[in-house]
Amino acid sequence: MMLIEETAIADAALPVDQFKAHLRLGTGFAEGDTQDEVLTGFLRAAIAAIEARTGKVLIEREFSWSLNGWRDPESEVLPVAPVVSVGALTLTDALGAESVADSATYRLERDAQRPRVRAAGSCLPRIQTGGSVKIAFTAGMAADWGGLPADLGQAVLLLAAHYYEYRDETALGAGCMPFGVTSLIQRYRTVRFGAGVMQ
Repeated sequence: MMLIEETAIADAALPVDQFKAHLRLGTGFAEGDTQDEVLTGFLRAAIAAIEARTGKVLIEREFSWSLNGWRDPESEVLPVAPVVSVGALTLTDALGAESVADSATYRLERDAQRPRVRAAGSCLPRIQTGGSVKIAFTAGMAADWGGLPADLGQAVLLLAAHYYEYRDETALGAGCMPFGVTSLIQRYRTVRFGAGVMQ
């Protein structure tokens, strides 16, 4: 299984000016945009960390997910949420020949936690032995920064500011995330049940 981000968030969609205000950086200077590239990098890193922790895509973009077989022939849970649309389902046989499945044979089952591609009939299109399938889809909570829930937007700014302030620090523990960020994203994390344990 392999998830690929086909399109990246455009620089123009990132809240660089809002981040500058959050950091209380000076404005109105002739070289006021000299740090923009650095700030953009920290915003991207914060978005990526929050998306990894929650399993939610914040800003809409295109993805493709490749796998060698269905885990369930009736439906396949997609690796991120929320999924806005499924663009195509491309089957590849053992010899590398590709064919696009008829969109009438499957449908998107929307879900905030576990969206699925579900068979319209009894089963999803058959994957040949030695073959694979690639699902192209669009995922994201909002089309742009202004459409994000306020708590997630604040979490991104807090985490990006943390990265900015501690950019030279190497002693922080692996996976360190400030408490304020953790509490803001907690309700968006996927709840998993298994072996009597809830996460």
